Amino acid sequence: MAVRIQDLVQPLEATVLVPGDMGREIHGGYCGDLLSDCIANAVEGSVWVTVQSHPNIIAVAVLVGIPCVVIVNNYDVDEQTLARAQNEGITVLRTPLSAFEAVSRLASLGIPGKKRRES
Repeated sequence: MAVRIQDLVQPLEATVLVPGDMGREIHGGYCGDLLSDCIANAVEGSVWVTVQSHPNIIAVAVLVGIPCVVIVNNYDVDEQTLARAQNEGITVLRTPLSAFEAVSRLASLGIPGKKRRES
């Protein structure tokens, strides 16, 4: 069964800050806070779980092909970040959950962790 961005909102107890394409299918997940790590390792079509909320996360999402960014711990998100996400069609969700709990719930939906390169 395909998991779509819209299917993430309730399990993550998330607020949709930027809707993007809520019907887009998610093919994997990635969790990390270093932008360079995400660029090097995340897979296109993944949901990205992070504490980062500055505008550069949207640039990374576009570069990698990540359609949905989940900001954990209810961190504030910069208005410039939201504007960039809107312009690029990237969904931004915010959850009160920790990164650990968010990833756990995504995994329970059947979203596999994916990594571009194997060490």
